[in-house]
Amino acid sequence: MSLSRRAKIIIGAIVIASLAIGLPVVGISLMNANNNLIRFNKLDNAGVMIEAFGMRIYVDPINLPQAYEALPADLILITHPHGDHYEADMVSMLQKTGTVNVFPENMTTAIALHGGIGVNPLDELDVGIIHVTAFYMYTFDVPPNPATHPREANWTSYIIDIHGFTFFHAGDSKNLLEYYELSGTIDVALLPLGPGCQTMANEEVVAALNRIEPRYFIPIHYAEGANTEWISVYGPQVTSCQILDIAYGHGYTFVPV
Repeated sequence: MSLSRRAKIIIGAIVIASLAIGLPVVGISLMNANNNLIRFNKLDNAGVMIEAFGMRIYVDPINLPQAYEALPADLILITHPHGDHYEADMVSMLQKTGTVNVFPENMTTAIALHGGIGVNPLDELDVGIIHVTAFYMYTFDVPPNPATHPREANWTSYIIDIHGFTFFHAGDSKNLLEYYELSGTIDVALLPLGPGCQTMANEEVVAALNRIEPRYFIPIHYAEGANTEWISVYGPQVTSCQILDIAYGHGYTFVPV
């Protein structure tokens, strides 16, 4: 199934049981559907899991322990087909009745495999109370080499709106002019730290934050220790938002106001 640009579909409200499920791997528990807290967990590489209002959302889940079978998805968002962002086995493991799987429209094999929905930048969809907008995600040519994430592929970042509290997951992207369109609309920006040949890096991340102006910045997609080094060198230049340095496998609870 695919969406045309600016098209919008509504997928029936999905309610999951408010059971407390403890996992020693990440120490998380499912939010009660009547609780307005939003629980964020950082998974491997660019992977994240968000639990809110009785729903569970994954973006780019890879390398998950088998225990995550007990935490199936209501919504899975994949930014692009590279192996550090999409693993078919992980998507399959997280399925349950009614799981909605969203991919860039040109990932036709994955869409067919998982019964997914194809999107292009600026497409929108609602899954229960969650409003998702696909956004731009690309990198640039580095002559003589072409871009590793070409704009024409229409791979996607995502804006996830949960009752007015917004996450932006950039996937693998450079600092884009389109980020000015997001200025002041994002609560939590999830931006990669590198490597610079594949994504934004170093001062590009600072520039991207200045364009987006989120309330919080959570680094994703980095090698071990690169987050600490980046914060030490570039953190003092970040004045537009609060940096939340969350380790892989750990979480943070947001209280929307």
